[in-house]
Amino acid sequence: MPLIEQIETIPIKVPLKHLYKGSYYSMRNRCTIITRIRTSDGVVGQSYNADTDAQQSDVLDLIHKELAPLVTGLDVMQVERIWHAMIPATLDQLRDRALPMQAIACVDSAVWDAVGQYSNQPLWKLWGGFRDRVPMIGIGGYYGTSESDLERELEFFHAEHGMVGMKFKIGAKPPEVDAARLRAAKALVGDDFVFIVDANQGYSVDEALAFLRLIADDVQLRWFEEPTRWHADWRGLRDVRLRGNVNVAAGQSEISRVGMRELMTNGAIDVCNYDASWGGGPTEWRRVAALAGVFDVQLGHHEEAQVAAPLLASVPHGTYVESFSPDRDPIFWNLLANRKPLENGALVLPDGPGFGWVLNDDFIEQYRVDR
Repeated sequence: MPLIEQIETIPIKVPLKHLYKGSYYSMRNRCTIITRIRTSDGVVGQSYNADTDAQQSDVLDLIHKELAPLVTGLDVMQVERIWHAMIPATLDQLRDRALPMQAIACVDSAVWDAVGQYSNQPLWKLWGGFRDRVPMIGIGGYYGTSESDLERELEFFHAEHGMVGMKFKIGAKPPEVDAARLRAAKALVGDDFVFIVDANQGYSVDEALAFLRLIADDVQLRWFEEPTRWHADWRGLRDVRLRGNVNVAAGQSEISRVGMRELMTNGAIDVCNYDASWGGGPTEWRRVAALAGVFDVQLGHHEEAQVAAPLLASVPHGTYVESFSPDRDPIFWNLLANRKPLENGALVLPDGPGFGWVLNDDFIEQYRVDR
């Protein structure tokens, strides 16, 4: 019986070259936490999750001070038992539950990697094995970038790496301005390049509908992500979906299957982009995936391609895995030492057991912040 003996973490923080601005947020650093679980017979399960910057130390404290005592000594193969053993960390009403759910995601991901190693199977196969690769889209179009910056970004996504599409940031400017920005991007690529827009909850319902009218003759959207502000909740998403005749995606702002259940039962979304690294790890994501299958909702994933790709590859209703440019996410492009070039726009998954990723030790040593 392989028992959990020790949990180790390595926090990573990489300063970005630019301040990246979405609708009402900005990003100065790219962060992650490498979590390693050592078992009684010497197997090490590892993953990296949790892109929180300011709260990184809080997540680390939760892992070591609260979660580790709850799971040490448990059989690493009993994934559900381990996950439910960590639930007490979410019950403190005086703190944001999103933080313990991120911490749980770190541990849960590393547990699954260990399970894959004991089974000698890649996780995308253990979780269902629908395919061994997932088409990739880039994320860009941030505010504050110039026209030449956008051209270089699209050159990187489309010409250099052959990604199948792009998620374009909108929501902080009037619909007329955002529509013009999107049309400019569309003019730089062919008709076979997919466009998604992401307002990050920046618009009102009326603004979202106005934006759709403005682009109706020029751009066919694959979906419209988080079009409306938080106080509109699922009603705003539903209204944009039905009145705008557009596929709507949301879910990254939820931290459990409970929130996703409400989005689906109320007919608010066509695409679920629940984030396993923000919401309790692959164990909770797979519960959400099953729920989505019941409601005929497609599956995306908010960023975190290293975890998202095997999850999306495992099920028939997965869509795209996401990545940024290297300036926006140097971790993805540098930490995964065995990442293969895209094939026909798709990220090809490793054949090795567990997640199968080999991490770049030199990159870790350069950007770890615990020394």
